[in-house]
Amino acid sequence: MRKPVHRPSGVPPLIKRNTALFALAQSFTGAGMNFAYGLGPLMVIALTGSASLAGLSVGLLGLSRFLVSYPVGKVTDRYGRKPGILLGLALALTGTILLWLAMRMHSIFAFAGGMLVFGMGMSAAQQLRVAATDMFPPHFRAQALGYIALGSVVGLVISPLMISGAEAIAHRIGEEPLALPWLLLPVLIVAGMLLVAWVRPDPKEIGMHLERYYPDYSPPPPPPLGHRPAFSISRLLRSTPIRLAIVSNCAASGNMSIVMVLTSLVLAHHGHSLGAIAFSHMFHAAGMFVFTIPLGKLADRYGRGSVMFPGVATALLGAVLVTFTQGYWSITLGTFLVGLGWAAANVAATALIADFAETVERGRAIGVNDSFAGAMSVLMALVTGPLIEWSGLPAAGLTAVVVALPPLVLAARAQWRAARSRSDAQSR
Repeated sequence: MRKPVHRPSGVPPLIKRNTALFALAQSFTGAGMNFAYGLGPLMVIALTGSASLAGLSVGLLGLSRFLVSYPVGKVTDRYGRKPGILLGLALALTGTILLWLAMRMHSIFAFAGGMLVFGMGMSAAQQLRVAATDMFPPHFRAQALGYIALGSVVGLVISPLMISGAEAIAHRIGEEPLALPWLLLPVLIVAGMLLVAWVRPDPKEIGMHLERYYPDYSPPPPPPLGHRPAFSISRLLRSTPIRLAIVSNCAASGNMSIVMVLTSLVLAHHGHSLGAIAFSHMFHAAGMFVFTIPLGKLADRYGRGSVMFPGVATALLGAVLVTFTQGYWSITLGTFLVGLGWAAANVAATALIADFAETVERGRAIGVNDSFAGAMSVLMALVTGPLIEWSGLPAAGLTAVVVALPPLVLAARAQWRAARSRSDAQSR
């Protein structure tokens, strides 16, 4: 692994075109995750009649992310980014049909299988982020991630409209309101697949030859022939900055996993409709995606840590609002802040890892980060349901706050050590 060393200016038209196609694809496919997070906990309760398993849907999404992120990264490192992304979207398409059937059959086991397949597909499609980092040099890398994430804003508008519309139609035709939305989602996924197919050339090819697209870019010298070490997770984790990036991303992901379950349950408990819950989740998703470009610019200009750690702190504050306030808008503000904090941590952490990983191993490096985040989501999902059942919503919310603390403690410790080292140097 090596650090890139030059900051070129200007983005070629071909790169802008590919980025726009990926952003549009994300706008269509990203709506699916709003379905999963917004409807998933309610589907579980409808199928089981118990809140103790409310975190199952989020846990399955985390498990799918854990299972697929590294293998699909290996696929994209070897065969290119597009094949892995298209494979993921095909899996997600299959998952939507399985989820619709699960609600029709009233089967929690079919639901678990459908959510796992859907989550694996959507997680594999997150190689869109790797593709974005491939096409840009370091000085633009976090901004590039922001542009891709911003594509999800269209999905923010689409998803509550589709859910509300499906809810109204379902009551008229005798269909299950929690099932019908999943039959509408394949239209968006197929559109996303077509957009990805139009990208030329494969972003991995661009990343391996950035100097062809950015004439004033000076790539760092390659390692001597035969001296490139094989990729390994242990070698990746020996890097202190990468470890901090992974811890920060895990903290933000775990925090968000709990809060997403809490938001749906709290609002449903207060009698709000599916449309109102989806609207609240729209604000959460707005926090996740609307501000990614300015966050990326800040990370490119001031450093990854200057965005990553404040992002985790923002997610912590949001968890406090969701847990310990009662009004619709205060809860919605809290879930928005959780999304915003996650966005800052995720964009900065992903860009940091991409900075250190070469193109030929970047899919696996970012896949490792995603796998750790998926494992954290699984753990939090296993904890959330029993906590709600045995101790109530505040206990689960307090756990979300605690989960966000480790990277902040590590950052404060690093700052203290740096200050102490400067003080010792001045006293000599």
